[in-house]
Amino acid sequence: MRLVLDRIEIPGFGTIPLSRRPTPSDGTTGFAVGITAGGSWEDSVLPSGANSERWSWWIARDDAAPQAIRSASMVFRVVEVAGRLRMLRHGYQSWSPSDVAVFGVDEDRSRIPGSIELIRAINQADQRVVDVEDELRSEWLTVLVDDTNEPVLVGFEGGDRHDGTLRLRTGQTGTELWCEAFLGDAVFVDGERRDLHEVLVGTGASAEALLDAWASTVGRVNNARVSAGHQVGWCSWYHYFHDVTQNDIESNLRLSGDWPFDVFQVDDGFQFAIGDWLTTNEKFPDGLEAMAASIATHGRRPGLWLAPFLAAPDSRVAREHPEWLARGFDGEPLVNMFNPPWEGGRDGLMYGLDTTLPEVQEHLRSLTATLVAMGYTYLKLDFTFSPSFDGVWADRSFTPAQRVRAGFDAIRSGAGDDTFLLGCGVPLAHSVGVVDGNRIGADVAPAWSLSEEVPMLAGYSGTQPATRHAWAATATRSFMHRRLWLNDPDCVMLRAEQTDLSTDAARTWAQAVGVSGGMVLVSDDLALLGDAAHVLLDEAISLSRQADEAARRGRVATAPGLLETTEPTTLRSAAGEVVVELADGSSIFNPIG
Repeated sequence: MRLVLDRIEIPGFGTIPLSRRPTPSDGTTGFAVGITAGGSWEDSVLPSGANSERWSWWIARDDAAPQAIRSASMVFRVVEVAGRLRMLRHGYQSWSPSDVAVFGVDEDRSRIPGSIELIRAINQADQRVVDVEDELRSEWLTVLVDDTNEPVLVGFEGGDRHDGTLRLRTGQTGTELWCEAFLGDAVFVDGERRDLHEVLVGTGASAEALLDAWASTVGRVNNARVSAGHQVGWCSWYHYFHDVTQNDIESNLRLSGDWPFDVFQVDDGFQFAIGDWLTTNEKFPDGLEAMAASIATHGRRPGLWLAPFLAAPDSRVAREHPEWLARGFDGEPLVNMFNPPWEGGRDGLMYGLDTTLPEVQEHLRSLTATLVAMGYTYLKLDFTFSPSFDGVWADRSFTPAQRVRAGFDAIRSGAGDDTFLLGCGVPLAHSVGVVDGNRIGADVAPAWSLSEEVPMLAGYSGTQPATRHAWAATATRSFMHRRLWLNDPDCVMLRAEQTDLSTDAARTWAQAVGVSGGMVLVSDDLALLGDAAHVLLDEAISLSRQADEAARRGRVATAPGLLETTEPTTLRSAAGEVVVELADGSSIFNPIG
């Protein structure tokens, strides 16, 4: 299988054959483009015998009228395919599922009957339903393989300027791969030129080696923050959820003396309203500053959860600054999250802040600076996909990726360089170089799989909380750890009561977290945990430190056979190997050495 560059497509404006380079004066499409092949990636990260290409490209407006551009695509013909063509479909944001799909057999998730636009917008760069019946779509990167089992990796070198979507489809030349710079209707002005993220193509090595090389290259180019120490901590979410109280935090702090936590994080449930982060509700009568002081007195680093780009309709920030809200095409505030427990005046519908506004950016800087001054030097930033939605934004020159990144950059500016920022629900490509850690999978749950009683999100059930979903993401995205950020697989599940997770599945998940080398977090009421939980956590931490140290030296965890099945079944690192039975979460652990 080979890729052959064929043309440039700018939907709505035309096809640009590579045999003719338009100039600003020819009036063909209203745009000038350029594309060059620039040799290999960074040779030092490529395995011996591998081959690589680097394609640089740009697009410029060449007439007077400002024009919105949704996307531009570099189109490759996929030739000499032997047998089944499979595609690694990498998910858009933290919770978005990644899997292996078969071209011509599987469908794009957006085309599954019953898919909801809000859910599509959360989980894809382009929230519209794809209009090509046999299209498969991957975000930021993909790996293609046919029956020769010789993989081809294609990925974008960055993600802070625009999204990169890989669309495998039947086109005018047969099977095609569209490497799409998704600009989200950003407005170009006369003469404006934008350099697009380079497209990297790699062949001649295993999928695991190519993924590692791609992540190393992207991390280096984008100044990834990978130097933070190994993270072990406790958070309130998976036992207390929205009902957490100050007394719950204090109770667990008192019980934490013989637990090896560095961080103690207060999760969702402390705030007066979504968007009003500095004011606590009646369950936290002493306020945030006192809570941070209490955590620090117990020798832990204070951590706090935020959904910084959202605002409840009845929040003070939304009422006092309606001009800070992004707008829908109907002129009303843009709804970009629905979570009934948050209430908020519209039964859980949430508005999004317009991160293109300097005033909103200053609000985010001031907010995080205030929290850090209180002592919260570990901030979990959740639901951060919200600025990526289609809508009416104050500065229409911003792409969705730039809107998300502007919010993160403002937060980093206010938080300072020493604060640990953990992304969650974040379009992953947008955050390299600004976060220290990232959630790389769906929420765990006190159950291995979704039960039949849980309503399924059509096309996107893999985003819903289940430990099996967290496992799949942890294995698939293992190569990102210490290359792009510290991976956060999500919390280990230690409790033996108030859970439907079997003892075997709980051990499988703890060992998987450990073998991945990622962050190790606990989210149980410590009063419910006995000696067995201590032993399991100690094992997970020991494995994780061993795998993390190997990752620092250049050997990251891998998922052998990743492209052979729809979901991964194996995770291997310097700490050992976990082979999982997907049906029930049981596993075999094989020590290394």
